[in-house]
Amino acid sequence: MESRRPTDTLVREVENGVELHINVLPRSSRNTVAGFQDNCLKIKISKPPVDGQANVACCRLLSELFNIPASKVTVVRGQSSRRKTVRLEGISPEEAGEVLERLVQG
Repeated sequence: MESRRPTDTLVREVENGVELHINVLPRSSRNTVAGFQDNCLKIKISKPPVDGQANVACCRLLSELFNIPASKVTVVRGQSSRRKTVRLEGISPEEAGEVLERLVQG
C-alpha cells in the first residue's frame, strides 16, 4: 500500500496543472506562508481585500513559491472570500507536493 503524505490532500490535479485550496489572512505585516489549516495552505498577505489587491499579492507569492510566472496563477473560486481555490498552470502534482513538503519542514 502506498503511503500518503499530509500535503497530498492539498493538491488536486487538473488539466495543465494543479489546484489547491488556500486560506488568506489579509492586512498582515508581511506576505508569507503561515502553515496549513483544514486542508488549506494558510497565507498571510499585507494587502487589504480591496479591489482584488489581496488576490494579486496572493498570486504573486504563490508564483514565487512554486517558481512559475505570476500569469500562470489564477484564483478560480473564492475571489471575494478568505478561502480560495487557486490554479497553478504548468506544474505537476508531484512538483507541487515537493514545494509543499519543503514548506512543512520549514
